[in-house]
Amino acid sequence: MKSFNVILGVDVSKLTLDICCAERNLHVKIDNCSKGFCVLKKWCKTSSINLEETLIVLEFTGGYEYRFLQFCESLSISYCRVPGLQIKKSLGMIRGKSDQADAFRIGEYGEEKIKKLTPSNPVDKNILELKQLLSFRKRLVREKAGLESTVKERKHMYPQKKADKITHIARAKIKSDEQHIRQIEQQIIEVIKSNEDMWLNYRIITSIKGIGKINAWMTIAYTENFTSFTDPRKYGVYVGVIPFGHTSGTSIKKRDKVSHLANKALKSELNQAARAAIAHDPEIAAYAERKLKNKEYRLVLNNVKFKLILRMFSLVKRGKMYVENYQRAA
Repeated sequence: MKSFNVILGVDVSKLTLDICCAERNLHVKIDNCSKGFCVLKKWCKTSSINLEETLIVLEFTGGYEYRFLQFCESLSISYCRVPGLQIKKSLGMIRGKSDQADAFRIGEYGEEKIKKLTPSNPVDKNILELKQLLSFRKRLVREKAGLESTVKERKHMYPQKKADKITHIARAKIKSDEQHIRQIEQQIIEVIKSNEDMWLNYRIITSIKGIGKINAWMTIAYTENFTSFTDPRKYGVYVGVIPFGHTSGTSIKKRDKVSHLANKALKSELNQAARAAIAHDPEIAAYAERKLKNKEYRLVLNNVKFKLILRMFSLVKRGKMYVENYQRAA
């Protein structure tokens, strides 16, 4: 494993980057653009920081960091993206907040955890575009649902009027949103088809009963086509379907339950997939019926969600489509 002589913590915002070296107590604030990156190179040179021997640690921000990551990749600078909550929970008691202080704390986190941190893989342009398309599709779907709710309220509260301007505009926008959603979905398919591995994995996981196109798109996007998550259990923890114990001594012994620290969007989609699997997959239906004799429905549903995750990872690993086989081995 490559060793690093300098750890730089970076606090990312829309317009600026705060960069700190906690060990040397150095700080610089630059613009989040090409001009600012040139300032960073000059600052590193005057501070005797060799970027080839530097690990940059920064948080996921959902997009503001991508221009900076492209700069790092162009110069082969190693970087590691860490969830913000993970950094926050590791810092203990803290007081006060500023961009400079946050960058310093991120740098401290990197220095403390350097043995456990591994440089992130380069950003896949297809995965990045897929995430952006899914995010925009979600926004359109929410807007459409809100407008549909408005139309229903108008019908219930007021008599039908052809000249009702609000209803007329809402229906027009609903129709427009539906068209735009179809266009976004078509673009998503084109992005997936443009990558042979992504297209193969998409066809594999949609061969599983219960896993539809939305579930498949989101799974490919958030596992980065099954490269950022290779262990189904770790992905299950990320999605929020793995229960954890809560015991202490002899007095505290609570029931195992899933953590609220999870990707709620993925969990919600898996919830629908599990219900569909119970309804349409005889093997899953038999499993659920057997478990429901001793367990609550929500616990059984959670078990089914994890079974679907196990199936997805197993099939992708083997590169095989799902094949129904209801006969037990002799």
